Amino acid sequence: MSLFCLLWTPFFYLFWRSVSGRQNLAAGVLAILAGCVAALVQFFLDFFIFPGEFGLSRWLSGCVDIVVVPVLVPFLVYLLLMGLKIVSGASGFACFALLWLIPGAVIKALSWSSQHDPILLILVPILWTAIAVGITFFIKLITESRVLVIILSLFGILMVPFAAATSYWAFFSQKSAIGFLSMLVAAAPALVSAVVEFKQSE
Repeated sequence: MSLFCLLWTPFFYLFWRSVSGRQNLAAGVLAILAGCVAALVQFFLDFFIFPGEFGLSRWLSGCVDIVVVPVLVPFLVYLLLMGLKIVSGASGFACFALLWLIPGAVIKALSWSSQHDPILLILVPILWTAIAVGITFFIKLITESRVLVIILSLFGILMVPFAAATSYWAFFSQKSAIGFLSMLVAAAPALVSAVVEFKQSE
């Protein structure tokens, strides 16, 4: 399980890079460096929100410390880089976020390995990639579509992180049915995006 946590994100990045064919070298280097800093900060600070047992505090802790915020921070940094004209194009969000997550995945694989918890070591890395690619999918729709699709895409951007955090909380609380359903909701946009990118790359 530790090996899965260690390798899933970099392998998924290589897959995504091969089908999307897009990567700004300078942005990629910056993503790795900033990801190292973010991973070290989170390692030493541990939790921003102390997790409770099974209630709202556990959901919030999963959202802020484990599942959602580690993926959303690189999106905000990428937006800043776009504003500074260092990078361009909504399609680069996923590659930037995935590269940013690799150092964190390495540190988490080491720190979580003693717990032997499949929720942390298997589910969380999958949810990271689902958020990174899923949100990018909706951002691309916003930049290319009409008003109704834009509204639905904004809803999707909110839905994916919420479903990912709920999936983590549900599996931790041993509510497997809710966990699987939430995981499918969180991963569906990424799966659709991967199929579309693969078809376009052929």
